[in-house]
Amino acid sequence: MEVGISRMHFPVTALGPGNRLGVWFQGCSIQCPGCISRDTWEFGTGLVEIELLLAHIAAYADADGLTVSGGEPFDQPEALCRLLKHWREVSSGTVLVFTGFELADVAPWLKANPGLVDALVTGRYRSEVPQTKALRGSDNQRLVLLTDEAMAFAAYDQKADSADRRLDVMFDQDGDAWFAGIPARGAMGRLRRALATSGHAAETSDMRIEQHK
Repeated sequence: MEVGISRMHFPVTALGPGNRLGVWFQGCSIQCPGCISRDTWEFGTGLVEIELLLAHIAAYADADGLTVSGGEPFDQPEALCRLLKHWREVSSGTVLVFTGFELADVAPWLKANPGLVDALVTGRYRSEVPQTKALRGSDNQRLVLLTDEAMAFAAYDQKADSADRRLDVMFDQDGDAWFAGIPARGAMGRLRRALATSGHAAETSDMRIEQHK
């Protein structure tokens, strides 16, 4: 069985408590306007055998938790199930999953797979809705606490402060930088302008996709 994966990284500190393993699924059927992760929309790329993925994440069993985003994890429900079951087998770390679906949409999956997800951020990103809450790109999105262990995320169910808008910066093998976290509105534009004043050019994945259409 193959699963589409955009990227993995450890440690991620901007998407949940502690030092977390981040897994980003590749492929998204929702495709919210204004999404900053448009490079994760396309299906059929980043395919890896699920057994290789499971073997890889086992190396991070001592992480404080696993954060799964995308893309849309629930577009690959069987792979998501296998990933989270394996994590439960090898780690006591908490599990946070981001989805663009509403809670009612994924409730059947959650009922069929109890205890695999501790906390869930649900709902589409909506650029016309204010952004004031931690772990959310727009305030229509909900932070749903599903288990006793999810109390570790209770502090995020509040208005965001500057610490909640921090970003982890990583570099891939090609030297491209990418960010993990929930940036404040306009943050990427401000970053591009700041770099430009220093003589550096920068583009985000959404700009790159538009240029190559």
